Amino acid sequence: MAKKSAGKKPARDERVVIATNRKARHNYTIGDTYEAGISLKGTEVKSLREGHASLVDGFATFYRDELYLEQVYIPEYLNGSWTNHASRRRRKLLLHRQELNKLSRQIQESGITIVPLQLYFVNGRVKVEIAVAEGKRDYDKRQTLREKQDSREAQRAMRVANRRGDSAFRR
Repeated sequence: MAKKSAGKKPARDERVVIATNRKARHNYTIGDTYEAGISLKGTEVKSLREGHASLVDGFATFYRDELYLEQVYIPEYLNGSWTNHASRRRRKLLLHRQELNKLSRQIQESGITIVPLQLYFVNGRVKVEIAVAEGKRDYDKRQTLREKQDSREAQRAMRVANRRGDSAFRR
């Protein structure tokens, strides 16, 4: 009989990433980042443990004095019953009052928003990494893509030169 391989538990304080928002770094210039707790229902946590979530359309807004995460997709738990959650409901973010005050002052400026970057588990609790972000224009996006491509080509050229031994510093 073959033994069942038990899943390793992550080390203490280790992030187990559920979802990342890769589009956010492309569409926005990222400023300050914060780690926030998130208020979830039981079926949402079970669905996240299965690794299902999407942060692509997500953003955070203030409603009265609290910060809420909106348009983040956490699908319904398959084995849930009438206790299942709405997949795109508004979820409360848990931050210290000082951080909330700082964020509310920062987003008063035009073109500034709060976007989620990552959703992950730390010590069995779901956390969200949020960032203050400013929208990029199309030419800024093209410029960053060009810079990435140039650095990739330079690294590739260096790798090829090092393999052949054609170093400019050799005598």
